[in-house]
Amino acid sequence: MPPSQMAITPEIIRYKVISHPINPFISIAEDFTFFIGRYRDYFTIRTRSVATQAEQYIYGLMQSDKRNMERMAEVVPDSDEQSFQNFISNSKWNARAILNRIGIDADSLFGGDPDTCLIIDETAFIKKGVMSVGVARQWRGRLGKVDNCQVSVFSALACRSHVTLIDTRLYIPKVWINDPERCRNAGIPEEFIVYQKKSEQALDMIKQARINGIRFNWVGVDGGYGKEPDFLRALDSVDEIFMADVHKDQLIYLENPEPTIPEPKSNRGRKPTKLKAQTDPIRVDKWVALQPDAAWEMIPIRESTVGTLSAYILQKRVWVWDGEEEGAHCWHLIVRREIDSPKEIKYSLSNASEETSIERLAFMQGQRFWVERALQDGKSECGLDEYQIRGWNGWHHHATLLMMAMLFMLKRCLSNSDEYPLLSCSDIQTLLKHFLPRRDVTALGSAAPDGGQTQKTRIVNQFCEEETEEETKGYEDPKS
Repeated sequence: MPPSQMAITPEIIRYKVISHPINPFISIAEDFTFFIGRYRDYFTIRTRSVATQAEQYIYGLMQSDKRNMERMAEVVPDSDEQSFQNFISNSKWNARAILNRIGIDADSLFGGDPDTCLIIDETAFIKKGVMSVGVARQWRGRLGKVDNCQVSVFSALACRSHVTLIDTRLYIPKVWINDPERCRNAGIPEEFIVYQKKSEQALDMIKQARINGIRFNWVGVDGGYGKEPDFLRALDSVDEIFMADVHKDQLIYLENPEPTIPEPKSNRGRKPTKLKAQTDPIRVDKWVALQPDAAWEMIPIRESTVGTLSAYILQKRVWVWDGEEEGAHCWHLIVRREIDSPKEIKYSLSNASEETSIERLAFMQGQRFWVERALQDGKSECGLDEYQIRGWNGWHHHATLLMMAMLFMLKRCLSNSDEYPLLSCSDIQTLLKHFLPRRDVTALGSAAPDGGQTQKTRIVNQFCEEETEEETKGYEDPKS
């Protein structure tokens, strides 16, 4: 009988086809519930526990087509919209403590691997009104325009193609900070009614990760952070290795500028007090335009679903000076040009050790892709941007529970990587959607109305058949 027609029962969990288990997912709902249960103590407030509501809310994120509380309550058994709203917006459980635990648990999966990095990125959430905490007309980097939205900075722990979000900071614009009463009405704690740049929030998350003992070997950021000299200096001063994208107008020095205060030209007037470079800078794009084709090396940068992705790479040791420090920094400049899109060029600076190879630098530069993937999965599979919450407390609670779900997805992908290397967050969300208890479908294991397979049985059979077909393309039966 073909795998797609086999009835899925607990007795055949490890049934194999071509030496691969065809359905390690039959217990995924139980595993998910057990995983959430590890965090139960964090949802105990004095003598009252809201762990059940936490479990139901995360179920709803996985099961509902629209992740608003009304729709979630329609699919999650024994839940209701009012209970969800009170749990998310008003309950006093500590999101910070859970985020710390999420980071530590993620670290246990691959924190000791030399390819582990902490990547910082931000994302925006479109809003129509003016009541949601932190909402304002501000820059949306993905679309390259100003819009009415909330913006949050995230950190993700990544190791090659595996990644999960572990921390976040909601950005509060100056227009809010200048109106303390508006901040208080939105539930912002007093200690956070102080303006912080996004780069300062990023530094806070990096420091928090180190306090929590999370192991990573470099920090990756995009040009929005790489353009800020004080941010890069702050990382360098605490010996954090960084790989920072910079804009094409970034100034570099090909020789040490040796900034000094010029000698006065005469005895009249004030003496010079401002440092001046002894050599002229050049924009990175202007320098790249002067390089011959032979200077570029084709180097693999990361793995993708279609194999190893390579690009043309330039690398040079350059000096960077912000016009204020007493001395310049000698860092690596890494330039990447896409093979199929030669006009698409990325520039990065890194304070990695001088002996770091061009291959290693190219690899480090290519890893920032994964935080974008994590944010995409957070939105499309977990409802990161599908919330109906206005206050500070609710926003952080929603984001924290979502990151719990994403950590489970990472663990599941890692545990099934040998049998199903292409298993994705989307696959896991689909399986959870149909295997978790629902108000509106036949329970797993009960007979279908027509005496045939239940919907959940058909789902896992279809998934396993598709995965098996994908992995066994080109397979030849040794007996034939």
